[in-house]
Amino acid sequence: MLQFSITKKLLIWGVCAIGILMAVPNMFYTTVEQSNDAEAVLATGAPATPELTTLVDQWPSWMPSALVNLGLDLRGGAHLLAEVQVQDVYAERIDSYWPEVRDALRAERETIGTIRRQDGNDLELRVKISKPEAMETALAKVRTLASPVASLSNVGATDIDVSSRGADIIISLSEAERLATDQRTMAQSLEIIRRRVDEAGTREPTIQRQGDRRVLIQVPGIGSAEELKELIGKTAKLTFHPVLGRTSDPDTRLQPRQILLPDAEDKSLFYILEKTATITGDHLVDAQPSFDQNNQPAISFRLNPTGGRIFGEYTASNIGQAFAIVLDAEVLSAPTIQSHIPGGSGIITGRFDVATSTKLAIQLRAGALPAKVVYLEERTIGPELGQDSIDAGALACLVAFSAVLIFMILTYGLFGLFANVALIINVGLIFGLLSMIGATLTLPGIAGIVLTIGMAVDANVLVFERIREELKAGKNPVRAIELGYERAFSAIIDANITTLIAAIILFVMGSGPVRGFAITLGIGIITSVFTAIWVTRLLISIYMGRRRPKEIEV
Repeated sequence: MLQFSITKKLLIWGVCAIGILMAVPNMFYTTVEQSNDAEAVLATGAPATPELTTLVDQWPSWMPSALVNLGLDLRGGAHLLAEVQVQDVYAERIDSYWPEVRDALRAERETIGTIRRQDGNDLELRVKISKPEAMETALAKVRTLASPVASLSNVGATDIDVSSRGADIIISLSEAERLATDQRTMAQSLEIIRRRVDEAGTREPTIQRQGDRRVLIQVPGIGSAEELKELIGKTAKLTFHPVLGRTSDPDTRLQPRQILLPDAEDKSLFYILEKTATITGDHLVDAQPSFDQNNQPAISFRLNPTGGRIFGEYTASNIGQAFAIVLDAEVLSAPTIQSHIPGGSGIITGRFDVATSTKLAIQLRAGALPAKVVYLEERTIGPELGQDSIDAGALACLVAFSAVLIFMILTYGLFGLFANVALIINVGLIFGLLSMIGATLTLPGIAGIVLTIGMAVDANVLVFERIREELKAGKNPVRAIELGYERAFSAIIDANITTLIAAIILFVMGSGPVRGFAITLGIGIITSVFTAIWVTRLLISIYMGRRRPKEIEV
């Protein structure tokens, strides 16, 4: 038990060295964080200014740079509670049925006569036919467009309800489809918010659904709630529309299926556009900040094959016509099509600066929010509160750490000193592993580390007490140490496995702060067993091999 091969010794010290090396950046948290942020900015293609280069160079590139992320309660940040207006999606869903309904009814024109879309509320599509006596034929044709709702609770339900009133066909979303739409809208909103926040470079945001229509968003390290709202507040809905005219009169009378939108820069200029978009953000594959031919900030975009084909066909047949690029109901630009544009890629120009083009590219790349988001609650948590929490947690760790060190030396003498060395290595391994996996440290996480410090010497206490018993039984020192480790091993494993099971259950079943506590506790258990069984024993082995004492005091 006290004999270690060279390979095993190198392996144990190698694990300890790597763990401590990974933990070192946390001792220079602000410096390393500034360096990492500067590298992230340069990775986006931004020019390498002297300020950015200086920040990058302040931490050696050959050193690890992974940090333990600090949670909202430690670092400060923004807290938002938002409500997704899922009912906004209903109108778009109903409007999207019109092309299909129109094409289906045109095939029966000889029977049902002419068809015309009627004005009505946004929650239903009304189509008038000139031969009401053929209404049953028209209704049967429209009902063929219905699709089953993908829902276990509404098996057999279809997505639309079709009825008639006089000469009008009325199409509306079924109740089952509205419920399914609500679920899809919430899932899509959560994913898009998460993409936007993640791509902005923030660390470990908390984005959770609360209730049927609400989303909780907590982002550590961001300056204010307003900054977070600017990042995720816009729907970033990109569409391309044919331009029918320009006007300075906001009250211009429009024809059916036309819309009037303002220019994003000149609010006195309005564009008359076709309501149905030729290209939508659904066709967008990628968007990146770039520069135009005049070296001004712009946004380059790329469409999927379907969007590229539609874009190419439209530009080929509409050379000389204006084409509006619309973002969130404002016309960014309305260039004239000069030639056929194949390939499905292009560039959006405007009065952007580098920060604006970068933020807009993130929003476009993440996708459009399917519905408007209303903020019910917003809070900015200052870093002073976080620093107070860090100081209190650090003091608790220091007191617990010192108390354990003193207790072990007073109780077990030299062997207690070996256990203390292993305990120091253990704390380094905990922070090294947290850095490697990119974990977030919160106040409950600090509590988990403090608890781990107290538990870390349990295994050594069991071993040392077994060694004492063997010495009292008359065993020589080497044999007493070997038997102490052999007979305490099963108790150590059993005790730590049961605690590890509890930590796993907390992680799987819990959320938020509970999971943070479970992560630090689970990692602490693993590192504690490693240092107690291998590191402490290796230190004792080295001591016994060099000093060869006839008697030992435990």
